[in-house]
Amino acid sequence: MTNSVAVIVGSLRKDSLNLKLAQALEKLAAGKLVFDYVDIGDLPAYNDDLWVNPPASVLRMKEQVAKADGLLMLTPEYNRSYAGILKNAMDWGSRPYGQGVWQGKATAVAGTSPGSIGAAVGQARLRADLASLSTVLAPLPEVNLQWKPAAYDESGDVIDAGTRAFLQGYIDQFAAFIAKNA
Repeated sequence: MTNSVAVIVGSLRKDSLNLKLAQALEKLAAGKLVFDYVDIGDLPAYNDDLWVNPPASVLRMKEQVAKADGLLMLTPEYNRSYAGILKNAMDWGSRPYGQGVWQGKATAVAGTSPGSIGAAVGQARLRADLASLSTVLAPLPEVNLQWKPAAYDESGDVIDAGTRAFLQGYIDQFAAFIAKNA
Protein backbone atom coordinates (compact mmCIF):
# COMPACT_ATOMS: atom_id res chain seq x y z
CA MET A 1 0.00 0.00 0.00
CA THR A 2 1.26 3.48 -0.86
CA ASN A 3 0.58 6.21 1.67
CA SER A 4 0.58 9.94 1.02
CA VAL A 5 2.87 12.32 2.86
CA ALA A 6 2.43 16.07 3.17
CA VAL A 7 5.96 17.46 2.93
CA ILE A 8 6.66 20.86 4.44
CA VAL A 9 10.09 22.37 3.90
CA GLY A 10 11.05 25.24 6.20
CA SER A 11 13.22 27.02 3.68
CA LEU A 12 11.89 29.15 0.88
CA ARG A 13 15.22 29.45 -0.92
CA LYS A 14 15.17 28.11 -4.49
CA ASP A 15 18.34 26.07 -3.87
CA SER A 16 17.34 25.00 -0.37
CA LEU A 17 19.42 22.12 0.97
CA ASN A 18 16.37 20.85 2.85
CA LEU A 19 14.31 20.83 -0.33
CA LYS A 20 17.10 18.83 -1.98
CA LEU A 21 17.05 16.42 0.96
CA ALA A 22 13.24 16.07 0.66
CA GLN A 23 13.58 15.32 -3.04
CA ALA A 24 16.27 12.72 -2.34
CA LEU A 25 14.01 11.10 0.27
CA GLU A 26 11.14 11.13 -2.20
CA LYS A 27 13.21 9.11 -4.67
CA LEU A 28 14.12 6.62 -1.95
CA ALA A 29 10.45 6.33 -0.96
CA ALA A 30 9.27 5.39 -4.47
CA GLY A 31 6.64 2.66 -4.30
CA LYS A 32 6.08 3.20 -0.56
CA LEU A 33 5.15 6.85 -0.13
CA VAL A 34 3.79 9.56 -2.40
CA PHE A 35 5.07 13.03 -1.51
CA ASP A 36 2.78 16.06 -1.75
CA TYR A 37 4.80 19.26 -1.28
CA VAL A 38 2.91 21.88 0.71
CA ASP A 39 3.71 25.48 -0.23
CA ILE A 40 3.90 27.60 2.90
CA GLY A 41 5.67 30.58 1.34
CA ASP A 42 2.40 32.32 0.55
CA LEU A 43 0.88 32.06 4.02
CA PRO A 44 0.32 35.44 5.64
CA ALA A 45 1.64 36.03 9.15
CA TYR A 46 -0.82 34.42 11.55
CA ASN A 47 -3.65 36.77 12.48
CA ASP A 48 -6.75 35.40 14.17
CA ASP A 49 -8.83 38.19 12.60
CA LEU A 50 -8.29 36.65 9.16
CA TRP A 51 -10.55 33.69 9.99
CA VAL A 52 -13.52 35.93 9.10
CA ASN A 53 -12.45 35.42 5.48
CA PRO A 54 -9.65 32.82 5.57
CA PRO A 55 -6.87 33.21 3.01
CA ALA A 56 -7.00 30.62 0.20
CA SER A 57 -3.39 29.69 0.90
CA VAL A 58 -4.28 28.71 4.47
CA LEU A 59 -7.27 26.61 3.40
CA ARG A 60 -5.14 24.88 0.73
CA MET A 61 -2.39 24.08 3.24
CA LYS A 62 -4.85 22.72 5.79
CA GLU A 63 -6.57 20.57 3.15
CA GLN A 64 -3.27 19.09 1.93
CA VAL A 65 -2.17 18.20 5.44
CA ALA A 66 -5.60 16.87 6.45
CA LYS A 67 -5.86 14.48 3.50
CA ALA A 68 -2.32 13.10 3.89
CA ASP A 69 -1.60 9.89 5.78
CA GLY A 70 1.60 11.34 7.21
CA LEU A 71 3.61 14.51 7.57
CA LEU A 72 7.30 15.12 6.93
CA MET A 73 8.77 18.45 8.07
CA LEU A 74 12.26 19.45 7.06
CA THR A 75 13.99 22.41 8.63
CA PRO A 76 17.21 24.29 8.41
CA GLU A 77 18.60 25.60 11.68
CA TYR A 78 18.35 29.34 12.22
CA ASN A 79 19.87 30.76 15.42
CA ARG A 80 19.62 27.43 17.26
CA SER A 81 15.96 26.98 16.33
CA TYR A 82 13.81 26.00 13.39
CA ALA A 83 12.57 28.26 10.62
CA GLY A 84 9.91 30.80 11.60
CA ILE A 85 7.94 29.99 8.45
CA LEU A 86 7.27 26.55 9.97
CA LYS A 87 5.93 28.06 13.19
CA ASN A 88 3.61 30.26 11.15
CA ALA A 89 2.32 27.20 9.25
CA MET A 90 1.87 25.29 12.49
CA ASP A 91 -0.15 28.16 13.96
CA TRP A 92 -2.42 28.38 10.91
CA GLY A 93 -2.87 24.60 10.86
CA SER A 94 -3.86 24.48 14.52
CA ARG A 95 -6.72 26.98 14.21
CA PRO A 96 -9.59 27.65 14.59
CA TYR A 97 -9.66 25.83 17.91
CA GLY A 98 -10.94 22.30 17.45
CA GLN A 99 -10.32 22.35 13.69
CA GLY A 100 -6.58 21.74 13.62
CA VAL A 101 -5.00 19.38 11.11
CA TRP A 102 -2.01 18.19 13.15
CA GLN A 103 -3.69 16.01 15.79
CA GLY A 104 -2.90 12.34 15.38
CA LYS A 105 -0.89 12.87 12.18
CA ALA A 106 2.00 10.39 11.82
CA THR A 107 4.93 12.80 11.64
CA ALA A 108 8.66 12.75 11.05
CA VAL A 109 11.21 15.54 11.21
CA ALA A 110 14.43 15.80 9.24
CA GLY A 111 16.92 18.45 8.37
CA THR A 112 20.30 19.20 6.98
CA SER A 113 22.85 21.97 7.07
CA PRO A 114 26.50 22.39 6.15
CA GLY A 115 27.35 22.35 9.88
CA SER A 116 28.51 19.19 11.60
CA ILE A 117 25.36 18.73 13.70
CA GLY A 118 23.02 19.01 10.70
CA ALA A 119 20.24 21.16 12.20
CA ALA A 120 19.93 18.97 15.31
CA VAL A 121 19.08 21.79 17.73
CA GLY A 122 16.46 23.26 15.42
CA GLN A 123 14.90 19.85 14.93
CA ALA A 124 14.74 19.23 18.68
CA ARG A 125 12.78 22.44 19.14
CA LEU A 126 10.52 21.62 16.20
CA ARG A 127 9.80 18.15 17.60
CA ALA A 128 8.83 19.67 20.94
CA ASP A 129 6.39 22.07 19.31
CA LEU A 130 4.95 19.33 17.07
CA ALA A 131 4.37 17.21 20.18
CA SER A 132 2.38 20.06 21.72
CA LEU A 133 0.16 19.99 18.62
CA SER A 134 -0.58 16.29 19.30
CA THR A 135 1.13 14.89 16.22
CA VAL A 136 2.29 11.29 16.52
CA LEU A 137 6.05 11.69 16.20
CA ALA A 138 8.23 8.96 14.77
CA PRO A 139 10.83 8.42 17.48
CA LEU A 140 13.80 7.19 15.43
CA PRO A 141 15.89 7.43 13.44
CA GLU A 142 16.58 11.13 13.43
CA VAL A 143 18.07 12.77 10.36
CA ASN A 144 20.52 15.41 11.57
CA LEU A 145 22.48 15.30 8.37
CA GLN A 146 25.54 17.33 7.53
CA TRP A 147 25.06 18.33 3.89
CA LYS A 148 27.86 17.04 1.71
CA PRO A 149 27.30 17.88 -1.97
CA ALA A 150 29.50 14.99 -3.11
CA ALA A 151 26.94 12.55 -1.68
CA TYR A 152 24.45 13.47 -4.45
CA ASP A 153 24.61 13.54 -8.22
CA GLU A 154 23.25 16.30 -10.48
CA SER A 155 19.77 14.76 -10.51
CA GLY A 156 19.60 14.60 -6.71
CA ASP A 157 20.13 10.87 -6.36
CA VAL A 158 22.09 9.81 -3.28
CA ILE A 159 25.34 8.31 -4.58
CA ASP A 160 27.30 8.00 -1.34
CA ALA A 161 26.68 4.43 -0.13
CA GLY A 162 26.65 5.27 3.59
CA THR A 163 24.34 8.25 3.19
CA ARG A 164 22.07 6.27 0.90
CA ALA A 165 21.81 3.35 3.33
CA PHE A 166 21.07 5.71 6.24
CA LEU A 167 18.41 7.67 4.36
CA GLN A 168 16.86 4.50 2.93
CA GLY A 169 16.56 3.08 6.45
CA TYR A 170 15.00 6.33 7.62
CA ILE A 171 12.38 6.46 4.88
CA ASP A 172 11.61 2.74 5.22
CA GLN A 173 11.02 3.17 8.96
CA PHE A 174 8.88 6.24 8.35
CA ALA A 175 6.76 4.36 5.79
CA ALA A 176 6.24 1.54 8.32
CA PHE A 177 5.42 4.11 11.02
CA ILE A 178 2.77 5.72 8.82
CA ALA A 179 1.27 2.33 7.96
CA LYS A 180 0.99 1.57 11.66
CA ASN A 181 -0.22 5.00 12.82
CA ALA A 182 -2.18 6.54 9.94
